[in-house]
Amino acid sequence: MPLNTFTPGWKPVHVGVEGDSVSLHGLKPWKLKWQSISQEPIIVPHPSHHHERHQAWVYEIESSGKRVRFAAGELSNGVWGFYVPV
Repeated sequence: MPLNTFTPGWKPVHVGVEGDSVSLHGLKPWKLKWQSISQEPIIVPHPSHHHERHQAWVYEIESSGKRVRFAAGELSNGVWGFYVPV
């Protein structure tokens, strides 16, 4: 998919530095093992700079029987964007 378009069905939920206290539906991804769901990245807009497009990979995390699917990508050096399905 060209970078001038984006993958529909995803919404941004967090931009922060690696290891911060982001919570996705109650689970903290930096404290859990990420299970890769797809080898192909999705294309997402930058949450603050909507004209920019970035690649993000789809993962799942699980804790106490709760499973959360999300996409994440490094937007700039050490700064990560997190997205969840709409």
